[in-house]
Amino acid sequence: MKKLSPIAYVPRRGTLQTGSLAPVSLFLGSYLVVCFLSSDPLVLLAATAGAAIAGYGCQADRAVIFSFRLGAVLAISMIVINAIVTSRGETVLARLGTFPILGRTDITAEAIAAGAIIGLRAMGTMVVIGVFSACVDPDRILRAVHGVARRSALTATLISRLVPLAATDQARLSEAAELRGPGAAPVGKVAMAHRLLSGSLDRAVDVAATLELRGYGQSTGRTKFVSVPSRFDLRFWVVGSILMVAAVLGLVFRVGEFVQYPAIEYSPDVFSLGLVLMFLLAGFTTWRRGGRKNAVRS
Repeated sequence: MKKLSPIAYVPRRGTLQTGSLAPVSLFLGSYLVVCFLSSDPLVLLAATAGAAIAGYGCQADRAVIFSFRLGAVLAISMIVINAIVTSRGETVLARLGTFPILGRTDITAEAIAAGAIIGLRAMGTMVVIGVFSACVDPDRILRAVHGVARRSALTATLISRLVPLAATDQARLSEAAELRGPGAAPVGKVAMAHRLLSGSLDRAVDVAATLELRGYGQSTGRTKFVSVPSRFDLRFWVVGSILMVAAVLGLVFRVGEFVQYPAIEYSPDVFSLGLVLMFLLAGFTTWRRGGRKNAVRS
């Protein structure tokens, strides 16, 4: 069986996979809003953990792990880069001297804290997007926006399909190169990139020819899709609405705001801790009895 990308959609009987697009998007969108805009480190950690719990509840284990690893790399990079290029802050931890381009470089606790907040945002965003990509059928997205922007919807759907295929091709080609034996010449990055590019262009030509043969774009009629509601929609509507309202109110009133400059100031209150508990426990919304036991793993 061909190994799929960790974030590729795999049909399963999970709650996110079978739920309607609107309530599922509202539920995961509330996590995305918090992870993208909040500055409260506890809320960011809770939202990231809640999104991971939601993914595990729908058997998106590989997507969660892959997103965590990628997000952790981004978070560490953000901390290191911000600590080097930003010398603001009152608490100086190290003085590295003066460099030709960077100028005077001082490592401050405030710069590290600011980079950590940016890194937490990136990691949480990656986890939410990974869960959404692995659990939401791209065809449902195409059907949802078909009547509004047909060509844009098709483009977005093809991208969501073809990008994981390119990642799968890269893994398959790398494995094939390793199996050639120690006597074979090593495959360089340029040769690998050339093979991936040529394969992607061939696939794009095949897709375009298939669309042309099926007469896409020539029909002037509108195709109506009948949406079949899921028995899990109500829970996502209710929990997603509560989380979205809580997220917006928390951002408007700056609940648990984390100040980095000129000095670190952070004093979580009862409302901030309430948001932490809410987003953490809401991840179990996707869990159902027997869901993990009956999982079909890719």
